[in-house]
Amino acid sequence: MATNLLNKYVWLVETIYKAKRINYGELNKKWLECELSDGVDLPARTFHKWRVGVEELFGLNIECEHRGSYRYYIADTGEFKDGNIRRWLLNTISISNLLAGNRQLKDRIVLENVPSGQEYLSDIIEAMKKSHCINMTYQSYWKEKSHTFDVEPYCVKLFKQRWYLVAHNPHYGKIMIYGLDRIHQLKILPDARFKVPDTFRPDEYFDEYFGVIVDGEARMACVRLKASAGQANYLRSLPLHHSQQEVERTNSYSIFELNVRITYDFLQEILHNGENVEVLEPLWFREEIAGVAHRMSDKYNKQD
Repeated sequence: MATNLLNKYVWLVETIYKAKRINYGELNKKWLECELSDGVDLPARTFHKWRVGVEELFGLNIECEHRGSYRYYIADTGEFKDGNIRRWLLNTISISNLLAGNRQLKDRIVLENVPSGQEYLSDIIEAMKKSHCINMTYQSYWKEKSHTFDVEPYCVKLFKQRWYLVAHNPHYGKIMIYGLDRIHQLKILPDARFKVPDTFRPDEYFDEYFGVIVDGEARMACVRLKASAGQANYLRSLPLHHSQQEVERTNSYSIFELNVRITYDFLQEILHNGENVEVLEPLWFREEIAGVAHRMSDKYNKQD
């Protein structure tokens, strides 16, 4: 699909969503104010083609009231608000539209760098769609040499600006996770097909974890965190885990509880918050964090 057409779909969804209810005349007026229009009206026939395209691509239905001024609206706004792939795609393209429409401000819009790896994302998704195995050359951070092998791509996950592939590795007979930025080469194997087990659900697979490290041997715990009032605002607006709950709130601090398996990436996230977040329970995890803090202190206080 042409990127320009995709951008128009996103414009249509966002415009109707923001307006809640809007008739064709009002929609065309907003279209003429948009740079995508090049000053040309939006024909009714084109508008209805876009409605169909939006439904097919994003699963969002643009309905008409069929009374009064015949206003259009998005029927399933609840799904639109969910943090699913359609919402992510809408957000991503929306930002792209925003930047493209404000090129004169390009030096005043600062973005974060994303490691390489996106070049393989489309091939991986294509392989997932057609249930084809993939052959890839992969360089782990923990190994000196790269290795080439076949895997069955189950799903992909975006975490902290990096894309990860969750795949079954027949050689090891288990599901493994690979960072796309560590892939050197990748090709789809049309003649090698696979079937995702009915028991595999991506959301359930990561349900007990904070990030992308899935370790069944990691201890499950009810973690109690004491956050400063300022840091609590961040944890409140962007929870560390779906199980997170704020169980106490004062003017100076808040207590949060979450049920999660404690893995290396979760430990790193807690340390990332520095002195603003304190682990209260479990005790063994509190002591582990304290041990890391002491070793860090020793390094900084060490006299050469």
